[in-house]
Amino acid sequence: MSDLSAMLVGCGDVGGRLARQLLAKGWAVSGLRRSVQHLPQGVVPIQADLGQLALPAAWPERTPDYLIYCVSANQHDEAGYQAAYVDGLRRVLGWLAEKGQRPRRLLFVSSSSVYAQQDGDWIDESSATEPEGYSGRIMLEAERLALDSGIRASVVRLTGIYGPGREWLLNQVRQGYRVAQDPPLYGNRIHADDAAGLLAFLLQKDARGELLDECYLGVDDDPAPLADVVAWLRDYMGVTQWSDEQRVRRSGNKRCSNARARALGWTPQYPSYKAGYAAILEG
Repeated sequence: MSDLSAMLVGCGDVGGRLARQLLAKGWAVSGLRRSVQHLPQGVVPIQADLGQLALPAAWPERTPDYLIYCVSANQHDEAGYQAAYVDGLRRVLGWLAEKGQRPRRLLFVSSSSVYAQQDGDWIDESSATEPEGYSGRIMLEAERLALDSGIRASVVRLTGIYGPGREWLLNQVRQGYRVAQDPPLYGNRIHADDAAGLLAFLLQKDARGELLDECYLGVDDDPAPLADVVAWLRDYMGVTQWSDEQRVRRSGNKRCSNARARALGWTPQYPSYKAGYAAILEG
């Protein structure tokens, strides 16, 4: 058993998977959500809305060893992103200060939307971040807020999360959607279990006193062209028809590297889309 504790703010899909992994290792886990009935069994509920001013009544008296901020925007526009990622994080940091609490480390779950590269370039944590859309700009602002919070912090930029319940591409393929082959449009993915696993891995590394970097990319080993992914899925699922009008649409065209996380010792359970999607389709 462990005497370590973690507070997950935004304990949804990835957060819930992380909570279950930490609970299995004996950690004490609390989860802050608006709807706490959806928390995994064993998670101590903190019912709160990040838009509220007052400190949540269920806020723990014990300082959490780790704070993981892994929210999702309720509305996918600029105002929704600002409220979820910047204003929400600022509110939680204010509640910690109000209680005089200082976790060992803050993990902020970000996104590869902070990169704007479009030519199939290889991207790592040191690559230029010059986002053109509001989502990337707001994520960068939130990352800076986390890193400047006065708490030791690391940012984890996840890419293309998929898994059970996140089957958008599978549904597109089933409907026979087409995808451009030339030039190749590279996409980046990580299975939801691996996204949670990377977060758990980083927390355990820090708990053992190992030095963490300020930023990690969360991605599998295989940033493949979308046309290759669609072709493999069509063959695997036995899809033969093509849609006359509908096409798979995606933005971005870059290849993200997980070399930094792998150098630390992390290994994805699903190293490629083939392993990850096969597990979904067989399960």
